Amino acid sequence: MQFEDLMAQRWSCREYLPEPVADEVLADVFALAQRSASWCNTQAWGVYLLGGEALATFGKQLTEHVAHHPADLSPDVPLPGQYVGAFAERRRGAGFALYESLGIARDDYGARAAQMLRNFEGFGAPHLAIITSDRDHGVYGAVDCGGYVANLINAALAAGIASIAQGAIGMYAGKVRELLDLPEDRLVICGVALGRPVADHPVNGFRTERAALTDVVTEIRS
Repeated sequence: MQFEDLMAQRWSCREYLPEPVADEVLADVFALAQRSASWCNTQAWGVYLLGGEALATFGKQLTEHVAHHPADLSPDVPLPGQYVGAFAERRRGAGFALYESLGIARDDYGARAAQMLRNFEGFGAPHLAIITSDRDHGVYGAVDCGGYVANLINAALAAGIASIAQGAIGMYAGKVRELLDLPEDRLVICGVALGRPVADHPVNGFRTERAALTDVVTEIRS
């Protein structure tokens, strides 16, 4: 698959088939992602790849924690202070498209909350990668992890594997660290769910829009 095709076809999968991806396919995907660029080639990312019973237990415990303590946020990296202007519009548009695809009304807060909680089980994916960074690398490590995640999900798509990057998991980094007994020198950045998609599920049918180049690229020539 050409890179242009990957970028045009990539999407965030929120419903997966339960069958695991073959070990050799996953190994190839992560080997490609490992070629990601990083600050001074430090490669600050560290991946904890969950599957099988370990993922089932982790997902159940994290979901229960968030359901009972939704305000108990414990991110390792600062969350956005606010969304205003075009950023708020794009965020709302993505949310509305998601819930509309599932037939969830905007005022059905119970159904919206239930769908939100599916983040913490990886939307039923057979694999969930917890992406971490070295604490001493600060924002530089987090930026490098962003590049790694972008390459990981594109490498997965090239292998026929669907994915979704999950910032929601990083919002509860403290609980993630507890459940997985992660070292204190690792910052939890996000999760990435991986697996084969349920192709005909409505939640996998909607797509988000992208801003025009003129909205994001400012040319300076003199």
